[in-house]
Amino acid sequence: MPELPEVEVTRLGISRHLVGNTVASVAVHSAKLRSMVPPELAGLLTGQHIQSVQRRGKYLILSCKAGSLLLHLGMTGHLRILPGSRAPGPHDHLDILFDTGIILRLNDVRRFGSIHWTSADPLQHKLLSGIGPEPLTDAFSGDYLFQRSKGRKVAVQRFIMDSAVVAGVGNIYAAESLFRCGLLPTTLAGDLSLEACRKLAAAIKETLATSIATGSSMDFSHDDGGKLAYFAQRLFVYDREGDPCRSCGGLIVRGRLGNRSTFFCPGCQKTGARD
Repeated sequence: MPELPEVEVTRLGISRHLVGNTVASVAVHSAKLRSMVPPELAGLLTGQHIQSVQRRGKYLILSCKAGSLLLHLGMTGHLRILPGSRAPGPHDHLDILFDTGIILRLNDVRRFGSIHWTSADPLQHKLLSGIGPEPLTDAFSGDYLFQRSKGRKVAVQRFIMDSAVVAGVGNIYAAESLFRCGLLPTTLAGDLSLEACRKLAAAIKETLATSIATGSSMDFSHDDGGKLAYFAQRLFVYDREGDPCRSCGGLIVRGRLGNRSTFFCPGCQKTGARD
């Protein structure tokens, strides 16, 4: 599933092609995604001038005078910038054609993505209003995490993957962040010390910022490329079961948290102590 860095890299990649330009037409090739594409979307968007492309958690927000398009990429969704002459393929569900002659195309093999429209403040939409602070802002800190973690009997990896606690930290970057700060993913959130929370918050910020910087050179305007992918990066633990730890040389272990896999180094990651 695309996580915050992939969605942010997508935002950066498409913004320069969309902001300031006008929607010439909208073609919905398949309306049945995770939820139905609003049937009035073409009428609402056509002729609108795109004012901004923002991100909230894992949602992209394309705003214009009439309202905002909210787009979630689900598990396999990606966006491409293509020439207007490019015919859609079998998994291409939405085309937004601009007056510049380019198309913003949504491709989603598994159809778990979703598209929504609101004429009100998009940040107050029911899908966004309950999301926690953005991890790369000052609103997210170790002190904030410590306050939220008190009394929580949930594994810390699942705790930081809760979008009500912090926006957009998925499985990959949760595992990587916990490695960076030396915490076992099974540590109970309520057992974390203030110092451990401060280290964890810093690790989350560093992990996400590094990943965004790695993917920021992606070009979304190539005819055969520019699609959202897990861009190449140097992961420390995720999906490296049985490989040597890049720090201590011990073997990376795969574990389970509910129905999700987790990866960690038993030599480098320990349980956080209470204050």
